[in-house]
Amino acid sequence: MKHVTSAMLLALGLGLFAAATSMPATAAQDIAGYDRFDVQAAHRSRPLAASIWYPAGSHIYVAPVGKSAIWQSTNAYIGAAIEPGKHPLILLSHGSGGNMDGIGWLSSKLALRGAIVLAVNHPGTTTGDSSPRRTMYLGQRALDVTAALDQVLANPEFAPYIDTNNISAVGFSLGGTTVLNLAGMQFDRAAYRDYCVKYQDSAQDCIFYKKGGVDFAHLPDDFTNGYRDTRISKTVAIEPGMSFAVKPDSLADVSNPVLFIKLGKEHGWLAGDVSASGSNLVAKVKDASLAVFAPAYHLTFLAECEPGAAKLLEEMDDDPICTDPVGTDRSLVHRQIADQIATFLGLP
Repeated sequence: MKHVTSAMLLALGLGLFAAATSMPATAAQDIAGYDRFDVQAAHRSRPLAASIWYPAGSHIYVAPVGKSAIWQSTNAYIGAAIEPGKHPLILLSHGSGGNMDGIGWLSSKLALRGAIVLAVNHPGTTTGDSSPRRTMYLGQRALDVTAALDQVLANPEFAPYIDTNNISAVGFSLGGTTVLNLAGMQFDRAAYRDYCVKYQDSAQDCIFYKKGGVDFAHLPDDFTNGYRDTRISKTVAIEPGMSFAVKPDSLADVSNPVLFIKLGKEHGWLAGDVSASGSNLVAKVKDASLAVFAPAYHLTFLAECEPGAAKLLEEMDDDPICTDPVGTDRSLVHRQIADQIATFLGLP
């Protein structure tokens, strides 16, 4: 899990965009609109950075979003007008050590299918400031998403284009935990302690938290609280963390259809395994389905890497976040994930 703290490499691409290209003469059919704004959140000491991807209704300059020495970027029309009409809204939550622009590949693909995609950077668990101790405050992440939703629905620049009867939430890894919390699931401190005691170094998440000195016997109250947002009607959890620690009695509060996505079979990460070989959470949720993509593994979800990135990481003795299992086509897996989510959410 060293990738969550490798701030030097990852932060190279944290700017909005590296360089703008000239305005195209005609519209590209594979480029979405993109903008950013701050979210005022009462539970945070400073504003949250938020991004929004959407179907572009005009053609303005194109710039790469999320570019770095490691990650390939995703092109966007920066600040373009929004395509007229009402669009589904998708709330997107990044994983531990990630950031909203790093998963722009998914936001872009969903925006090109007609959705508005709203994401935030979660303080304490984003690129360059990912802390094992702060990760235990699960409720703060859920509140981040709710605050962003509140603000965008009150924003006259975006609200008229949102179908408020069609709001869903998608999250990866710790972001999957976040969207499950928003769907009504709550998490049990004792169950998570027992999980880490049982699996020790077989569980990648527990290794990371132990390196940060997390006291599993005294996790914060915020780990257990419920933050269900009834405005969300569908949930997609991709390799969600904490799946072994879900409180059984909270499952009755989950009325949303839930799509779980698992990456890999023999290469899977234990924390995100919601199938019968893991937490079997998929069988415990009333209206749940599971899609499995293989060969792949947990970090195949991350953006495609720049040529030479894998060698650079190896030279720095960093985690092999650009090295997938043999036979994996990361670009293909990304397309399959986006197609599966679009089908589940009813996007064209």
